[in-house]
Amino acid sequence: MTASRSRPARDLAPPRRGRRPAAGFTLIEVLVAVTIVALCLAAGLRAAGAMTSNAERLAVNSLAQWCAENELTEMRLTKAFPGIGEKPFSCTQLGRDFSGKMTVAATPNPNFRRVEAQVFDDREQPLLTIITIVGRF
Repeated sequence: MTASRSRPARDLAPPRRGRRPAAGFTLIEVLVAVTIVALCLAAGLRAAGAMTSNAERLAVNSLAQWCAENELTEMRLTKAFPGIGEKPFSCTQLGRDFSGKMTVAATPNPNFRRVEAQVFDDREQPLLTIITIVGRF
């Protein structure tokens, strides 16, 4: 037979009522987590704001490009060799008003002209410039 071991009495005693290990998070850990979340949300809001601003700028530049291309196309469709000088123009695209300036300059070859169409916003700030060469038809 095997000898049975009996457990000492101290192992059978109920646990002491002392401090037990803390469960959960400390205040510092919670504050660090909240700070990290706040920084991530702030960065996300800034990125969303930048995307909105860029989308608006892209829309305005697209409308300005349509205005400039319409003026250049109209000039080409008349099939007249453009005279040297400046000519203002205005354009409305999707309810927005733009002003512009068409500048025609000579080139070293007398059969070609340099044409620059520049479009401005309502504050007269330049939005877009398109430069092309037009030949004698």
